[in-house]
Amino acid sequence: MLELSLAVLCSVFVGVLIKIARSKGVVIAQSIAMNYVVATALCYFLLKPDFKGQSIVEIVQTNPSAYLFFALGILLPTVFLIQAKSLEFAGIIRTDAAQRLSLFLPILAAFTLFGEAVTSNKLIALLLAFSALGCLLWKSHEGMNKGGKTAIVSLALVWIGFGVIDILFKQMAKSGSAFPLTLLISFIGAGCVMFIYLLLKRTQWNIPSVLTGLLLGVLNFGNILFYIKAHQAMKDDPTLVFTGMNLGVICLGTLIGAFFFKEKINKINYLGVLVAVIAIVCLFYWR
Repeated sequence: MLELSLAVLCSVFVGVLIKIARSKGVVIAQSIAMNYVVATALCYFLLKPDFKGQSIVEIVQTNPSAYLFFALGILLPTVFLIQAKSLEFAGIIRTDAAQRLSLFLPILAAFTLFGEAVTSNKLIALLLAFSALGCLLWKSHEGMNKGGKTAIVSLALVWIGFGVIDILFKQMAKSGSAFPLTLLISFIGAGCVMFIYLLLKRTQWNIPSVLTGLLLGVLNFGNILFYIKAHQAMKDDPTLVFTGMNLGVICLGTLIGAFFFKEKINKINYLGVLVAVIAIVCLFYWR
């Protein structure tokens, strides 16, 4: 249970760090770029991916699923940037909830792409999930300011983006690629994309953004590492890990957003969080 708790903490604190850093004038794009440097190093030294005597170039050239490396390399930093925008305009509560609700996109893919059987209980859980998303996206008239549309669009893109990334990882696992090696190459690709992006923007690097990136990389990698260890520690009860991770992030994100950041959440938003929790519980326990 310790590993799962640490994974939840790391996931939520990624959002907290981005939100605080932006308020302090940190250039988030620079921090995200440095994050991938740290994550790549930690992945290499801690997870020890098996290259099987091949270079990364050879792996990419010979692997029939190499398109997944490129897709993840582009999507990981892109969705990270969108997440930062969502945290700015929509807040940590709804951003974390939208990210966790993206779990249901891979489930839809399981029905349509991977041939999983459709059951009435799963369809009810999905209906609850989409209802929850609508509630989470709802803004009162007081909140429909200039940033209102940006909040809605960024939340929707967070939901879609993390869902697609999860589908790509599932497809990668189906192809038989080792997870540590997949993660390493994806981190390297994502880092290259971010540094090229910053180079084209002719960004002026600053120390606070770099230091923030170092911490961000530790938290981002820690989220993945402890999540894997939680699965290893509770290998006979994976539903507990899935449910605990999603419920933990939604609940902790709500508490931090409402009480630490004083985010104004209306009753419909709170209803969305409640329905999201019910939907996730139904999905994993009501079969």
